[in-house]
Amino acid sequence: MAHLRVENLGLDVPLYVHNERNMHTWFGALHGAAFSAPKREFVTLLNGISFEANEGDRIAIIGRNGAGKSTLLQLLTGAYQPTRGCIDVEGTRHALMNMSLGFNPEATVAENILLRASAMGAPLSDARALVGPVLDFAELGEKANHRLRTLSSGQRMRLGFAISTSTQHDIMLLDEWIGTGDAEFIEKATERMMHRVGGSKIVIMATHSVSLIRRTCNRALLIDRGMLKGRGTVDRVLKIYKDMMAKHQRHGT
Repeated sequence: MAHLRVENLGLDVPLYVHNERNMHTWFGALHGAAFSAPKREFVTLLNGISFEANEGDRIAIIGRNGAGKSTLLQLLTGAYQPTRGCIDVEGTRHALMNMSLGFNPEATVAENILLRASAMGAPLSDARALVGPVLDFAELGEKANHRLRTLSSGQRMRLGFAISTSTQHDIMLLDEWIGTGDAEFIEKATERMMHRVGGSKIVIMATHSVSLIRRTCNRALLIDRGMLKGRGTVDRVLKIYKDMMAKHQRHGT
């Protein structure tokens, strides 16, 4: 049984550190400014986020650029630890976010597949078994023993996608749909993505594509300035978002 529960989630990150006294002045140094305790300034990226996801849910995270959508997904993956609140997860989870993360440019393409598959939790025997299928899907069979740095950006993108979507998990966390590459690869990638979405018990995706949201999701969350501004059915949350954007445009915010 896959399940995800988020309760009162918040994340604060340090903005900068400074001393109360000016340590660069002779007077400040005389009074120990160089040894005074630093004052830490924090900025709140997320605050008070609560929701649940059950088997069968396909949830869209909607919001403006910089609203906190990607930050929320990174908390859900476990990449960040929340400052407040908790995340309870049942089932395996996998993130399709920065698909080139963890690549070693000096290692070969085949070695990078092993490294990434192992980092995703695959046992070594399973990671080795993925090398051939990943190379085939990415259309890089002849590049297996080439150093990664010799690949073009498009080839690295295909490799990252092929690795990231090579295994099925209970919970899929997705930051935007694939939208780069040649038309033939995009078609193939879209078909695989739909297969992975269909095989996942829970999907949570951040996207600006209304057509994708309507086609794929049954629920939505609206995030603005790090706070949850709406949740419910796709139609309900899209209406709240539309009204909110109209208000922002009227007031120039």
